[in-house]
Amino acid sequence: MSAQIPTSTSPMPITRHLRAILTLGLPLVGSNLAQMMLNVTDTVMVGWYGIEALAALVLGSSFFFSLFMLGNGIALAVMGRVSASLGADDEVQARRDTRMGIWLSILYGIAVLPVTWYSGAILQLLGQEPQIASLAQDYLRILGFALAPALAMMVLRSYLSAQERTQVLLWITLAGIGVNIGLNWLFIFGNWGFPELGVRGAAIASLTVACLSLVAQAIYAARAPGLTHIELFARFWRPDWEAFWLVLKMGVPVGLTSVAEGSMFQASALMMGWIGTVELAAHGIALQITSIAFMVHVGLSNAATVRAGRAHGARNPRLLRDGALAVIGLSLAYGLATVALFVTLGGPLTALFLDRANPASAQIIASGVSFLMVGAVFQLFDLMQVMALGLLRGVQDTRVPMWMAVLSYWLVGIPASYALAFPLGFGGVGLWFGLVLGLACAGALMMRRFWRGPWLRQTPSRTAI
Repeated sequence: MSAQIPTSTSPMPITRHLRAILTLGLPLVGSNLAQMMLNVTDTVMVGWYGIEALAALVLGSSFFFSLFMLGNGIALAVMGRVSASLGADDEVQARRDTRMGIWLSILYGIAVLPVTWYSGAILQLLGQEPQIASLAQDYLRILGFALAPALAMMVLRSYLSAQERTQVLLWITLAGIGVNIGLNWLFIFGNWGFPELGVRGAAIASLTVACLSLVAQAIYAARAPGLTHIELFARFWRPDWEAFWLVLKMGVPVGLTSVAEGSMFQASALMMGWIGTVELAAHGIALQITSIAFMVHVGLSNAATVRAGRAHGARNPRLLRDGALAVIGLSLAYGLATVALFVTLGGPLTALFLDRANPASAQIIASGVSFLMVGAVFQLFDLMQVMALGLLRGVQDTRVPMWMAVLSYWLVGIPASYALAFPLGFGGVGLWFGLVLGLACAGALMMRRFWRGPWLRQTPSRTAI
């Protein structure tokens, strides 16, 4: 719901900023963590099934994630655009952008199906072992069909977030975790007479959860009190080319920004595969752990997008600036806590993903501990870039941050990871330090971009968002 705010000459108390951010952001943090737990349950349960299956899941998930993040730029663009439209009291534009965002997500999901279907050959060309690449392809041939519903779900998630209806997202995602665990138990291990499908069973579970979650969010968006008058799906089949191109124009740079970062982590998985299967499995586990912690920052970043979008739409630069300081402070405080956690509990955290009876588990745990020590450092830089991106999306600035991401991740992060891991001989730990350098570059450039932008100097015209 919209809230009355002070004018730019009458600042909002910091406590009100924090309360507004937490009210909006905590359910988003919870839903992001719950979404991440869907991936974690896959990793844990496939890890119990076998090391080769786990390595295939790591490769397949990284491959799928790159495709997903490109398409998810549409959803993130919708969040910024709808928030600004609501800040300007324009519900019609909010509806138009959301509907065309769903169109674009479905079209993209269909277009990239051949990439997931023939992923095995692509992975082998990238230097992966044929057996692991084949297993990853089995996984992706099923999971590829989840891309369109998953991206459409993310567009609705952005719409509901901009409407500040975030609690329902948390409950739907939590329900999805239960369904995912149950289906994994049936299809990965072949319980209750179901076929034992291993990594393919995890893909079937994920596809089912994506479809069910999309249906649940669509029903709520269409029928929830206070939203029905928007008629989100009325004449949904009719194109709105103006909104279509506006969302696409903003969404493509957002997606490419995400791909630039995601491809750095994808490249790290590929390079870790060159080092060995044990190191790749440890890398996947360590990334899962850091990603779980990172979901809090993502939730706060989404809240920053909504609040910044509403302040920008209302032309209130003081609210924008003070809100940005508040959300960055919250993210930094949490980031320091995760540093302490990774440094002190790296071993037990890694062991949660493994069967201790497996002979390779001790080696994987040792490598995972080393990776998490470095991960403690890159959490701080990672939070700076994701918070800056959230704020920049709120003010609908996406093109320049895209180029900053390409520079930071492709020209700094990936080359540094390769150089430290192989020519300089630091192996997996060196590879992770390369990730730190890429994230540090991105964080510095994007924060500078936001704080020097014209949106902090615009003339106030409204007093409410």
